[in-house]
Amino acid sequence: MVQAGTSQAQDDSERGERIMNGSCQECHDTRRIQVQAKSADEWGKTVATMMEKGAKVAADDIPLLVNYLVDHHGPLPDGPGKSIVLNTCTLCHDLKRIKLGRRSPEEWEETLSAMLNEGAPLSDDAFPVVHAYLSRHFGTD
Repeated sequence: MVQAGTSQAQDDSERGERIMNGSCQECHDTRRIQVQAKSADEWGKTVATMMEKGAKVAADDIPLLVNYLVDHHGPLPDGPGKSIVLNTCTLCHDLKRIKLGRRSPEEWEETLSAMLNEGAPLSDDAFPVVHAYLSRHFGTD
């Protein structure tokens, strides 16, 4: 039974992504969406505004699209480091991956070091700020 629910959630996520790709990306590139970190209400208002401006989204697809946007590009806690996560980490990862990546401070340090080795544009000054942010908000506690 759990697999059926998981499969449905996967299907809904894939449909939401297809809707985003087909409707939002006619005018916007993915990058603009990746750095928004909006709540469900905020994404709902954004979708409604874009539809008023001509975006084509079927009424039945609106909840799927909003759920996808919240799940993958949804809100982050405010604080020092949030803008770094939005502008640096999302170059390669969606916010869902970052938020689900619960790690200890040591593991976040290892992860950030590995990302630097992969070419992440994270400055020496930004490293401790984003490390503290991720450890505080997405730690194992």
